[in-house]
Amino acid sequence: MVKSRCVISMLLAKLDIINAELSMKYDRNIIVQTSGRIKAPESIRAKLRKKGYEETYDMAQEKINDIVGVRAVCSFMDDLYLVAKALEQHRDVRTVKVKDYLQEPKRSGYRSLHLIVEVPIYFQGEELWRRAEIQLRTAAMDFWAGLDHQLIYKRGLKEAKLIGQELYEYAQIVEELDQKMVELRDRIAAI
Repeated sequence: MVKSRCVISMLLAKLDIINAELSMKYDRNIIVQTSGRIKAPESIRAKLRKKGYEETYDMAQEKINDIVGVRAVCSFMDDLYLVAKALEQHRDVRTVKVKDYLQEPKRSGYRSLHLIVEVPIYFQGEELWRRAEIQLRTAAMDFWAGLDHQLIYKRGLKEAKLIGQELYEYAQIVEELDQKMVELRDRIAAI
């Protein structure tokens, strides 16, 4: 638990520095909010069970990439790639996998940019590399994902298919809104 908190602290500090650098460069706030969490033990066990793995600490460390999760919410869709690129330039951030749900949204309509990374933490005089998932989203995507999680994912409703279709349609509206906001920002910048 302490090691996981160290990973969160390190990644949040990196995102804060990246935000300061990019905000200076582009003369606007890039990251509007950050947060971190450690997956609940029951969620870890359920994920291992679902994937058919033994429910052990070692198996969780080996097979589950999002035990530690950090999220950065950005103002604009193209900012997500700026932040991802900046993270990848840090020598002490190893990118293990990129899941680009912006280019390839999930069937539900979920859109986000996920980076599975490994970072070093220094604990009791030892360097340990730990894995984490970084989710990069716009505020609109974050709003939609929060509702999807609250209404469907955690409830397992019988009517989930109908509600899911409606949420998918709203995801398309969110995507259109995000694109229009980038266009508006660019028009304002050109004035």
